[in-house]
Amino acid sequence: MAGHEIPEPADRKQVADALSEPQTVEETCHSCDPAFRHGVVVGFDGSTSSERALAYAIGMACRSGSGLIIVHVANRLPTTVWAGCEPPVFVDVPDHRTEVLGLELACADYLSEVPWVLVERGGDICHELEEVGREYSADAIVVGSTHGIVGRIFGSVAGRLARRAQRPVIVIP
Repeated sequence: MAGHEIPEPADRKQVADALSEPQTVEETCHSCDPAFRHGVVVGFDGSTSSERALAYAIGMACRSGSGLIIVHVANRLPTTVWAGCEPPVFVDVPDHRTEVLGLELACADYLSEVPWVLVERGGDICHELEEVGREYSADAIVVGSTHGIVGRIFGSVAGRLARRAQRPVIVIP
């Protein structure tokens, strides 16, 4: 289309003032609902320890007058387990558990006192909880403790998160 110009619309609004200070991406783009900014993030998978963490997080959100961000991290498995390929590639395993958890939480009476949202992520649990905490500028991340041999062998989520998080981590036994 050489030689053709696209005319500017007559009602075009000026987006930015040429004399104004440039803003950073974080100032102009909010990736989450402002009602939940500075809320409480809680990791939840339906286990007994995560239910205790949820109960504590609900109380904490009620006391602080903030929203509750419930995070369920879906399973991701390395394909090297199946194909023996290098470098490791991760495959999202279909996880309908989030839908079930969402329905259970929507019917729960104990969540009626606090605004809440359920966020599904895929990947490393520690990384995803910290990332959601960063996106929502969370005041704290609440997780349940890990009991059993898996936590002893691979390290607990709570322990790894407490070592690397950039915000307070509360571990509920």
